[in-house]
Amino acid sequence: QVQVVESGGGLVQAGGSLRLSCTASGLTFDDYAMGWFRQAPGKEREGVSCISRSGNSIYYLDAVKGRFTISRDHANNPMYLQMNNLRPEDTAMYYCAADRATIRVCSGLTPAYSGAPPAAYWGQGTQVTVSS
Repeated sequence: QVQVVESGGGLVQAGGSLRLSCTASGLTFDDYAMGWFRQAPGKEREGVSCISRSGNSIYYLDAVKGRFTISRDHANNPMYLQMNNLRPEDTAMYYCAADRATIRVCSGLTPAYSGAPPAAYWGQGTQVTVSS
């Protein structure tokens, strides 16, 4: 049984930093592309960042470019999202997703991947709240 678990969310002041972590069990981590999505109250879910199985392809939402960094540690499974210079508009529930197909975890982050079906596996989410 596949389980995806996020951690690292919390309350932070504007300008602060958080690092989200995502672990996945029940699957071969290196066989899966990984992505971060977020959903704020009253808004649709949007892709934030994604990373291919090899780590060679990375995409970001324009609003987070230069502030967020995605990475993955093949030896120890976790995937990270380092979030710096956080803004109140970054407040949302953040979800980790995994899929064998890069297109499904990168949906919406590049024109070539628009409209892809949702990823196969999702975590329960971790709340990020940025106060002004």
